[in-house]
Order: sequence, then C-alpha cells, then structure tokens
Amino acid sequence: METNRQKKIGALLQNDLVDILQGEIRKNGITNLVISVSKVNVTSDLSIAKVFLSVFPTDKAGEILNAIKTNTPLIKHDLSQRVKNQLRKVPNLIFYIDDSLDYIEKIDNALNGKENPVLNPELLDKRKKS
Repeated sequence: METNRQKKIGALLQNDLVDILQGEIRKNGITNLVISVSKVNVTSDLSIAKVFLSVFPTDKAGEILNAIKTNTPLIKHDLSQRVKNQLRKVPNLIFYIDDSLDYIEKIDNALNGKENPVLNPELLDKRKKS
C-alpha cells in the first residue's frame, strides 16, 4: 500500500521524467516515436523508483528501453536538477516497459474475434489445464 507521500513523489517524478524524455526526443529530431511514463512506483524508503514506460511503436520498445537504461545516470542528473528544491535525494531509477495496453488489446481482439469463449464455449475445454 502506497502512502500519500510515495504517491506525491511518484507523480512529481512522473511529470519531470515525461518532460526530460520528450525533450530528448525533440532535441535529437527523432520522429515517429512516442514515449510516455505510465506509472512511477516509489519504495517506502524513497530510495528506488520503478518507472513504467509505454513506447509507440511497440516494436522499438526493447531498443528504446536499452538506450534509456544506458543513459540512466544522465536522466537521473537532469531529474535531480529539476527536483532539487522538493527532494533531498533522488531515488535510483529502474525502467520497465509497460505492456498493459498490448495485453488489453489482445483481450479485446480475442473477444471481438473467433476466440471469444462467451460465443464459443468449446474454447473453454481447450484452455483448461490437463
């Protein structure tokens, strides 16, 4: 259970990370790429922040994640300059790909297509573990 303080710090970090990442995309002139920070979870001791990223197009997600991980110290430095008046110590950043939108899309496609177990109950027997 996150405390209010963890939620506030997570929201602060999320807003500033969006600005940093979008600024880098614009500065480098990269087109056809959207990176959004979907969630930031901060540990109770405020030492680690798990940053969940949504990348579009999704086929570049692994490549973008690796690039961000190699530049984590620079991102943390930029972040520390932005939040120096709000936080004494910036948490260590750990980046993850948020694939929840892909998961939702797969479920939606399954329900709209021939994989719908509601319309075709025979599929339920196939999905049961033996």
